[in-house]
Amino acid sequence: MTLAPRTPLGHALPEQHNIGGFALTEVVDTALGSLTVRAGQSAAVADRAAAAGLPLPGPACWLPGAPYAAFWLAQDSWMIEAPFASHEDIHRHLRGLFGDTASITEQTDGWARFDIRGEHLPALFERLCPVDLRGLAPGHATRTVVEHIGCYLIWREPGRISVIGPRSSAAALWHALETAARALA
Repeated sequence: MTLAPRTPLGHALPEQHNIGGFALTEVVDTALGSLTVRAGQSAAVADRAAAAGLPLPGPACWLPGAPYAAFWLAQDSWMIEAPFASHEDIHRHLRGLFGDTASITEQTDGWARFDIRGEHLPALFERLCPVDLRGLAPGHATRTVVEHIGCYLIWREPGRISVIGPRSSAAALWHALETAARALA
């Protein structure tokens, strides 16, 4: 028996659709791990993160880095992103950096990520969730609801936003994104 990896949408290769002025892409090249500071270890975690070049952004923020990027989840808690090709076992990498100062949880297979590119992202997302992008800027990250699905919204750069939602709801989330894009096409 041979096992073959599948994307969150159930295909051998990531989906990509161009609808009107929007490009929707299923992203599968990122490893995810959550990092939560253990009691009394805030300074140690901050020092180790700084030494590794791992950003620990404040509330409602995402910060890029190499090889790590991160977005804020809650007080003393972040989701860490890294290239899957070099960090498939992100838990091992983060455990090596933080030891017993933080709790690390592998998250990669629990989530689906979709990147949306386009000029009119505020108009698209006002149809999808209660986040008004017009007053925000790249680097913003927040938890929200798209349709009935709890998601993270990350504004990575002008014209590009990532939606990260539960892998078990990937098809429903993709459908919601496509439907909203078609409404504006």
